[in-house]
Amino acid sequence: MSIPEILAEVQKHPARHVVVTGGEPMIARGMPELLQALHDVEKHITIETAGTIAPDGVSCDLASLSPKLRNSTPATEQFGPAWSERHEKTRSQPEVIREWCARYDHQLKFVVASEADLAEIESLLDVLKTATPPENILLMPEGRTIEEIRALAPQLVEWCKARGWRYCPRLHIELFGNKRGT
Repeated sequence: MSIPEILAEVQKHPARHVVVTGGEPMIARGMPELLQALHDVEKHITIETAGTIAPDGVSCDLASLSPKLRNSTPATEQFGPAWSERHEKTRSQPEVIREWCARYDHQLKFVVASEADLAEIESLLDVLKTATPPENILLMPEGRTIEEIRALAPQLVEWCKARGWRYCPRLHIELFGNKRGT
């Protein structure tokens, strides 16, 4: 779709908030122009990004940053060694995340598979040295099924409570299952 087509579709709905997401929306051609067009029609813009592409001053009201943890690197058998190695080298870009945090209101969302992920999150927070309030740090349970998510959720809630962080449900999986387009 062209930017005018996207804007026309957005304006059919009364919502003031627009969430720009994808795999990684910041690699999409024309993204700065789309974000400016949304800003010009007074939409509140949330950008969901892994924080691996610098923001370069785009229009954004809330940066919803989801840095990829080690648990996101697929097994070599899944996609081959080259893909796994490339993902591992590029998945974490603290300097880019720091830039997003400095420029915009932000939240940091992490997909957590086990207690080991907490040490990685805390280490990243130490490296970032941002003024992110604890309530703007969200943990989501890793899982592809409702059962997997529900099994991890009670422990995740306890970890959040102990740190003043927030629990973030995977509502799209609860409502629609693990499928594209949700």
